[in-house]
Amino acid sequence: MNDLKKQLHQLCLDFVKQRIENAQLAIQSAEQSAAEDTKSSAGDKYETGREMLQQETDRNMAQLTEANKLLVALNRIGTSGQSETVEEGSVVKTNNGSFYISVSAGILKLGDDSYFAISAASPIGVKMLGCKAGDEFSLNGKAYTILSVM
Repeated sequence: MNDLKKQLHQLCLDFVKQRIENAQLAIQSAEQSAAEDTKSSAGDKYETGREMLQQETDRNMAQLTEANKLLVALNRIGTSGQSETVEEGSVVKTNNGSFYISVSAGILKLGDDSYFAISAASPIGVKMLGCKAGDEFSLNGKAYTILSVM
C-alpha cells in the first residue's frame, strides 16, 4: 500500500521534473536565439523578432515558475501512513476510476492500472476531500462512490 503511494509519488516527481527541464531548455533556446540575432537594415523586423523571443522567454519562465510550485507542493505530501478519509497523498478508488490526490499530473500508469493524479484544489479533489469509503458524490452529472481510501 505505502509502496503504491511511493510509486505514484515518484511518477508525479518525474512528471514535474520533466516540465522543469523542458521549460529550462526552451528558455535557453530563446536566449541563444536572441544572442545570435543580429540587427539588420530592417530595424523594425529585428525589434519584432527580439520582442517575440522575449515573449516566448516570459511564457517559459511562467511555466518554470508553475512547475517549481508543483514541485514544492509535491514535496509536502507524505507517502507513508494510512488514512480513513481522503486527504493529500491519498489513493482513492471509486466506481469511476482511481485517483492519487497530489498535483495535477494527468494519468499515471502502474502496470495494468491507471491512476488520475489530481490536485486537492481541483473540482473532483474538492468533492473527495474528507470523504471515506462508502461515501458518494456527483460531479458534472456523474455519480461517484468511493470504494476505498489508502
